[in-house]
Amino acid sequence: MDGTILVADDDRTIRTVLSQALTRAGCKVRATGSVETLWRWIEEGEGDVVISDVNMPDGDGLDLLPKINRKRPDLPVIIVSAQNTVMTAIRASELGAHDYLPKPFDLKELLAKVSKALSQTGAAPVQTDANAPNDIPLVGSSPLMQDVYRLLARVINTDLSVLITGKSGTGKDLLAHTLHDLGLRQNNDFVTISASTASIDRIDGVLLGGFEDQGIERASANATIYLDEIGEMSDEAQLHLLDMLRNSEVQERNYRMVSSTRQSLEDLINQGAFREDLFYRLNVVSILLPRLRDRVGDIPLLARHFLQNAAATGLPLKTISNKGLELMRNAPWFGNVRELENFINRISVLYAEDEISAEHVAENLDSGRKTISEDAIPENGKLSTAVEWHIKRYFDLHGDILPPPGLYNRILREVEMPLIALSLSATRGNQIKTAELLGINRNTLRKKIKELDIVVTRSKKMM
Repeated sequence: MDGTILVADDDRTIRTVLSQALTRAGCKVRATGSVETLWRWIEEGEGDVVISDVNMPDGDGLDLLPKINRKRPDLPVIIVSAQNTVMTAIRASELGAHDYLPKPFDLKELLAKVSKALSQTGAAPVQTDANAPNDIPLVGSSPLMQDVYRLLARVINTDLSVLITGKSGTGKDLLAHTLHDLGLRQNNDFVTISASTASIDRIDGVLLGGFEDQGIERASANATIYLDEIGEMSDEAQLHLLDMLRNSEVQERNYRMVSSTRQSLEDLINQGAFREDLFYRLNVVSILLPRLRDRVGDIPLLARHFLQNAAATGLPLKTISNKGLELMRNAPWFGNVRELENFINRISVLYAEDEISAEHVAENLDSGRKTISEDAIPENGKLSTAVEWHIKRYFDLHGDILPPPGLYNRILREVEMPLIALSLSATRGNQIKTAELLGINRNTLRKKIKELDIVVTRSKKMM
């Protein structure tokens, strides 16, 4: 690399490390802990790239970005910050930062961004909305969530179609609302279509109107259309939605499409269960929300957030002991953030103490494990009892909110998969015998094998 890098950070150690690394990479470096000094260097024409912290003793690095863009619009600025929130990433992007990295950052990654910045010119800033909310429901500072924030910051002020992927309970609905509430269309409608139950009338009514008598209101022009769990949409509805997206009248109304799925649409395409042409229309930008057990470092932040939410409803504000938080970090959280929120709400109500102890946390976590061990495999061995337990747990994970529509088909699919797979195994892959065993038509069996993506292995005949 060849160029002069201006480094502004009030942490002397960070300035030293960056100066040494950039010098070894072939750059000249000027470092300061002052916003005022940084601005003086910029005014004097110094530097080819700026690396700036946000909070410094004499000012805010982000507040300097509009001045830099007016004075030297081709000067790339890389923001680094310990304020690892989605709003920091969005604000940096809106004010014209070339890139953003949360602290602690990977030095190799930063050097790669500097190299890229040296080879490019700076982009003009996007005007930020002074009334944009500072408190949004996305919480977390883990590396995986920082990836989400960076992607969100880049697409929030565009009209690109976004596909949000993630397991149940990871916060897909929250992210969809955030895209709308902080984006260019925040003053227009946000309309949800539950894909699993979406009828042709529902799609037509929202996109084109004409079904007010059925309680289906037409979305206003420039609205955000949120397709919830798009992977569960029927074949017929998929084809009709695709036709609608090609419709000139729908295109003139300039809707923004945001979709979510807990399933792999690529797998569904391979199974013939989802249209590839529709996938490419909806998946312009993909954002993956990680599972909670993949970002356990965020659990203390999330717990504090949910405790504050509980206090806002009238409960006393409580804390959780460090040992209690450690127990929570080691819990599986199959229901992800939603399950954690329900857990926090439950222990907030159950215990009167200001600090929730490790014993209280363990008691509730253990009671959940005890329920699994005692109820999931009941003494009477009835399948119906095990199914009842799983369905009850599914409702419990959603708390006071009903699960997404389409529960009947989802439960049947969960039961059909092992039933057909094990029956095929018992008949050594003989589909005629399997159909007879199950009491269904052979064509029906073939259709189910394809729908459920069951691998059929045919054993050799026994002599």
